[in-house]
Amino acid sequence: MAHSSPPSGEPAASACVTDATCVADVTAVRGAGAEILDDVEAFLDRFIAYPSSAARAAHVLWIAHTHHMDLWESTPRIAFLSPEPGSGKSRALEVTDLLVPNPIHAINVSPAYLFRKIGDEAGAPTILHDEIDTVFGPRAKDAEDVRGLLNAGHRKGAVAGRCKVVGKTVLTEELPAYCAVALAGLDDLPDTLMSRSVVVRMRRRAPSETVEPFRHRLHAADGHALRDRLAVWAATIPAGVWPAMPVEIADRNADIWEALLAVADAAGDDWPERARCDAVTLVTDSRGSTPSIGIRLLEDLRAVFGDREAMFTEGILSMLIEMDEAPWGDLRGKPIDARWLARRLARYGDISPKTVRQGAKTAKGYLRTDLADTWARYVPDTSVAPAEPSQPSRATQHIENATAEQEDDDPAALDAPAEDPDWEAEVERLTAKFPEIVNWQRNGNADDAFAGYTDADLEALAATVEERA
Repeated sequence: MAHSSPPSGEPAASACVTDATCVADVTAVRGAGAEILDDVEAFLDRFIAYPSSAARAAHVLWIAHTHHMDLWESTPRIAFLSPEPGSGKSRALEVTDLLVPNPIHAINVSPAYLFRKIGDEAGAPTILHDEIDTVFGPRAKDAEDVRGLLNAGHRKGAVAGRCKVVGKTVLTEELPAYCAVALAGLDDLPDTLMSRSVVVRMRRRAPSETVEPFRHRLHAADGHALRDRLAVWAATIPAGVWPAMPVEIADRNADIWEALLAVADAAGDDWPERARCDAVTLVTDSRGSTPSIGIRLLEDLRAVFGDREAMFTEGILSMLIEMDEAPWGDLRGKPIDARWLARRLARYGDISPKTVRQGAKTAKGYLRTDLADTWARYVPDTSVAPAEPSQPSRATQHIENATAEQEDDDPAALDAPAEDPDWEAEVERLTAKFPEIVNWQRNGNADDAFAGYTDADLEALAATVEERA
């Protein structure tokens, strides 16, 4: 079949992948993006019961982005996950198979096979990996190479280094790892993969939800026709045009959604606005999913501390273990202990148990000042408004006034006015915050924790605290 030449400067329309669809007018194809995506969405909706319209739109955009992988700096994985079998995960991959280029169903395939298929001169495959829980779950055995491929292959240019033996010579080779991957499995994936994925939480259909039975022999022709239309349209998407991100999407989430929003922008109509709303919805939902054990520890530790400035390790462990629905009383068959807590917190920086004083008792424990930076970085309290510029505390103001008036530093002059009921509470708060103050006065060694206070402040406050004790 003859095709007319495209206008000058326009990319030539590729030959039809099959005889089902032939498109000659590239300009018309470029303007038909929204219609094509609408048709793909309608096709998917016939056979798959999605948990939300946002999940369905994300699936459509993911399928479309697989047709022009050279455009993107990274490719998101799409993961269909559910707590129980029979939730439509495998069906989602079966229907996807009809719509993507070079699909490969990966169930119990060798790493060598996958690596060589990715490097095939015929074009990179779209890997559809079912039962992914057998690779990452407790039944996983020797799947390190596959895990490495899935973790690294999201970035354009990613390679896997391997050694091969030629005769008596050992040579190195670098195999491409970049390709589109769709996953389906039970429960969750490792954090490294979840953070690179659009996660679709599938569920069993309710009695009121119905879908059309899917049969490959009956529906392959319709699916392939849509695939071919997608391939021709995707070839018209301009390179180097990157989408504007919603303010709610940044960092790794921006990597995930960049290619998908670029597809939506190229399609036009209502897809750009709709895609951004759906992206924000899915990103927000992902933040509410089960956190890692480290994040859960930081959140629970902040709840245990409350307003306290310091806690003994013994008290922290007791309160963590007693928390309802928390894993700390039975983590891998036994409750957490001081050694586990110290090792876990040390991963986040300079956090270690110190000698803490509470009243007359001293023991190993943790200070709020040591944990504050880690809490702010990993589990920020979004309900708290930005802090105003700090002002001197009431106790410090009393001390400054008293030391300015009393050259002989008479501790009696530091007594708070009788009409100030907050004085006692302020002294108790500072004593708990800086338990070394009294010891500093006795021993004459100023601890680094007091770097922000003058010697006069510390000496006067120590005298006051000691007198009232």
